[in-house]
Amino acid sequence: MTAKIKPAKGAPYARIMGVGGYRPVRVVPNEEILKRIDSSDEWIRSRSGIATRHWAGPEETVATMSVEAAGKAIAAAGITPEQIGAVLVSTVSHFKQTPAIATEIAHRIGAGKPAAFDISAGCAGFGYGLTMAKALVTDGSAEYVLVIGVERLSDLTDLDDRSTAFLFGDGAGAVVVGPAQEPAIGPTVWGSEGDKAETIRQNLPWDVYRESSEVRTEVRFPAITQEGQAVFRWAVFEMAKIAQQALDEAGITADDLDVFIPHQANMRIIDSMVKTLKLPENVVVARDVETTGNTSAASIPLAMERLLATGAAKSGDTALLIGFGAGLVFAATVVTLP
Repeated sequence: MTAKIKPAKGAPYARIMGVGGYRPVRVVPNEEILKRIDSSDEWIRSRSGIATRHWAGPEETVATMSVEAAGKAIAAAGITPEQIGAVLVSTVSHFKQTPAIATEIAHRIGAGKPAAFDISAGCAGFGYGLTMAKALVTDGSAEYVLVIGVERLSDLTDLDDRSTAFLFGDGAGAVVVGPAQEPAIGPTVWGSEGDKAETIRQNLPWDVYRESSEVRTEVRFPAITQEGQAVFRWAVFEMAKIAQQALDEAGITADDLDVFIPHQANMRIIDSMVKTLKLPENVVVARDVETTGNTSAASIPLAMERLLATGAAKSGDTALLIGFGAGLVFAATVVTLP
C-alpha cells in the first residue's frame, strides 16, 4: 500500500512585513578614491552618479552589519527573533566556504534553531532570497523568514583600478517575510546568462593562495572586475525587458506603480531603465547609489529602507524590484511595501 503524504499547510500568500538597514559609519567621498586613480570627481559622478559610499571598519563585519539590519527588520515586523523559521543570507563577501554565515547570524539574533543558509547570486541575491522566502511561507516550511543582503565589497575592490575603484560600498539590508491573506509578492522573473559570466567576475581564484613550489614575488588579493560597456548595454536593454515581464506577470502596468527600486549599480543604468520602461513621472525611483555606492545584494533592501524612512515611499505602495549582476543573473518582482 502506498502511503499518502500529508499536504503542506502554508499561508495562502506572503508579504514583506518589515525592513531594516545598516550603513557603516565611515563615509568615503570621491576625493579619497582619487588619491589612487587618475580621474576626477566630475568624471566619477557623470559615469556612475556616485558621490560617496560607506566602507566598513574592522568591527563592522558581514555578521555584525547583518545583525544590526536584521534587528531593525524584526522590530518593524512586530515579531520576536524566536519566531523566525529560516534565515537566508545573500553575500559574495563572506570569505569562509563553510559554515554559512547565516548560521552565525541566526544564533546572534537569538532565532533559536531555524534553517539557515547562504546564497551566492551577486547583485540579484536579494531577489533570489525573497523568492525562496515567499515559497517557504506559502509552503508552510516557515511562518516567518529573514532575508538579508549584505556585503563588504571594499574588501574586494582594487583601489588602483580606474574603472571600478569608485563603484563599491558596504552595508546590510534585511526584510522579514511572513503570511498574508492577499497577494503582496508577485511572481518572480529570474534566470541567468552563463555565457556572459566573464563580464563581471572575481579576477583571481581563492586557490591562488595555496602553497606552491613557484616563487611568488607579489601576492594580490582577489578583486571584482567587469567589462563596463558590456554590462551597461546588458543592464539597460535586457534587464528592462525582464522588468517589464515582472510587471506583466503581476498583472499590472507601469501606470499602476508607485515605486521603482532597481539594483543600485549605476545612476545612468537606473535613468536609462526608467526611460525604457516609460515610467510615469509620479513613480518614485530609488537613487540610493549616489550616497551608498554599489552594495550588490544589499542595495535593494537598503534603498527600500531609505525610501520608507524618508517618507519618499509609504506602506502599501506597489513597487517593482529588479536585481542583476555577476553570473550574469537577474531577478525581478512586484511587491507591496511594508
